[in-house]
Amino acid sequence: MNTSRFISLFFHGSLVKRIIVGLILGVITALISPDLEPVLKFNLAEKVGILGSLFVKGLRAVAPILIFVLVIAAIANKKVGSKSNMKDIVVLYVIGTFCASIVAVLASFAFPMHIPLTTTADSLSPPSSVSEVFVVVISNIFANPVEALATSNFIGILTWAIALGIALRHAAEGTKNVMNDFAEAVSKIVHLVISLAPFGIFGLVAATLADKGLNALWNYGHLLIVLLGSMFFVAFVVNPIIVYWKIRRNPYSLVWKCISVSGLTAFFTRSSAANIPVNIDLAEELGLDEETYSVSIPLGATINMAGAAITITVLTLAAVQTLGIPVSVPTAILLSVVSAVCACGASGVAGGSLLLIPLACSLFGIPGDVAAQVIAVGFVIGLLQDSTETALNSSTDVLFTAAVCMAEERKNNA
Repeated sequence: MNTSRFISLFFHGSLVKRIIVGLILGVITALISPDLEPVLKFNLAEKVGILGSLFVKGLRAVAPILIFVLVIAAIANKKVGSKSNMKDIVVLYVIGTFCASIVAVLASFAFPMHIPLTTTADSLSPPSSVSEVFVVVISNIFANPVEALATSNFIGILTWAIALGIALRHAAEGTKNVMNDFAEAVSKIVHLVISLAPFGIFGLVAATLADKGLNALWNYGHLLIVLLGSMFFVAFVVNPIIVYWKIRRNPYSLVWKCISVSGLTAFFTRSSAANIPVNIDLAEELGLDEETYSVSIPLGATINMAGAAITITVLTLAAVQTLGIPVSVPTAILLSVVSAVCACGASGVAGGSLLLIPLACSLFGIPGDVAAQVIAVGFVIGLLQDSTETALNSSTDVLFTAAVCMAEERKNNA
């Protein structure tokens, strides 16, 4: 009975709580391993590191197919809203997500980060200029789709997924349903891999601290500060500026209303999709046009991902800075564009944005195994990172919808 309860705790309990337990046990294991080594004749922290390695391999394996099927299914089943002001809302979604990427780039340059990675820049061949980046991108675009999936060529995967998604928009509904079912099946596999995160984090933290010492904890803290700082800056500075541009009056009462109602709920649910009913109720409370928000809010839960763009950008640049790869301004701008596009395709599962990091890392010649380590680092700080990211994403859905509806109302009353 006790064994059953123990297994249930680690496989069926709250993922957040299980990750915290794994993190704590990893730190404890790293601290006691030196004292146990004379007795055990081996370093316990190094041995349990195999759990972290297997978790990283699982992430690396699932990321390419996840991106491929999700993008195909999303584009093939995309619905176009009938309201004319949907265009304005989508424009705000795009502007907000791109601005979030720019903020993340600036924050990463201002506060350079280093994260634990088991490789060095000497083993990589990063592009030396933005022109070389474009050559690599164009070359990867025309890759064979099977080869792209096999070699984790994320640019090629994304290109073929977009092309197939567009082509399948004219397919029969049955075909589209098959793609949706396939995407759902892959998402369930991703859920399974992510459910093993506590064991992976236990092994990663134990092995990392045993190798690099407790100073590695500061690296995680520094990374988290840059991430959360960027998200708060977007929520309380960038978004209000965008809203003011639309409504031409003090935006902060509306911003705070959206954050306190929508953002707070999303912080704890950690799911933009699960927060859609909360946003719809809030839109109704604000007196917005139902025909507009009934389309824009579900759409925003899919494509309006400022928090995800920040996560992808910051973690990618953390890897780049750790490996000593130089980053030019044009390359940083290109990264912002790629991160914004990646964010729009982020999976709805917890930590979904982390699985798109390899796509951004590929711009700098960072291989899939190293990018998977970056994903694992993201899971270590995922408790606060993912909650804050979801709060920013979801609250911005209703914020931008309200801004456009209010601007339309002001225009009609003028």
